[in-house]
Amino acid sequence: MAALTPAALPDVEAPARRPRGGGSRRASIWRGVVLVVAALYFVTPLLASFVFTVNDPVAGFTLDAYGEIFTAEGFAQSLLLSLGLAVATIVLVLVLTLPAMLAVRLSVPRLRPVLEVLCTLPLVVPPITFVAGISTVLSWGPDYLAATPFYQTIFAIQNPTFPVVLVIAYAVLALPFVYRALDAGLGAMDVRTLVEAARNCGASWPVVLLRVIVPNLKSGLASASFLTLALVLGEYTIARLLGFQPFSVWIVTVSGANPQLSVAVSIFSLLLTWLLLLVLSTAGTRRSRS
Repeated sequence: MAALTPAALPDVEAPARRPRGGGSRRASIWRGVVLVVAALYFVTPLLASFVFTVNDPVAGFTLDAYGEIFTAEGFAQSLLLSLGLAVATIVLVLVLTLPAMLAVRLSVPRLRPVLEVLCTLPLVVPPITFVAGISTVLSWGPDYLAATPFYQTIFAIQNPTFPVVLVIAYAVLALPFVYRALDAGLGAMDVRTLVEAARNCGASWPVVLLRVIVPNLKSGLASASFLTLALVLGEYTIARLLGFQPFSVWIVTVSGANPQLSVAVSIFSLLLTWLLLLVLSTAGTRRSRS
């Protein structure tokens, strides 16, 4: 067999390398265009709403609508109620979801599709149908439970000062978002190895959950809390039809009497929600880095 020499090899030109600067520059330009369009899409309605609240046909530019927010009747009570409902809903949905997901992952992984279907089922049920079912249960409950210890429970969960029934309803609505956030966080770490290592060191199950799983899942917990907070602060249908007045219902209630005040409160609630979500996101990012 004849040996190959450099002279016998065919002339093959190396493919010319394309400069990378042009592609990255075009990508950055398109990224900037998309960000500008998105910013205009979100900022333009806010600016129009802000102009409406500060424009008085007689006095001209005025911030009286924003000054009336904190003195308006029912503002503080409804805002505190919504924040309390949000905190209670976050705690309830995390306490219910996280242990169940860990148990399924560690003991019965075949049930993961079943748990996923159950947690995402609230997305299929319309809120109006959901609240109709809740109203039916609350209406016939006292009649059928009159001779049981649960008779007073039906009335206790409907206390207007702090309606626990809204916490239960919001926890059900938040299940799909919490499940997705926690599932992504658990999928990013080796849960079985961490749990087995902690159990071999003598840690009990509560210690494993609070001192091993939770510290490694803070970004997922922050995302779940982030989504639940946004859902509770913006939910209107269930609270309105059940006859309670959290912050979202109060905004609609005051809109008929003073339109400028209503729009000003809406802008204030939007900024407050963004601030709370930013705090949650920043806290989760810092803890995950540490």
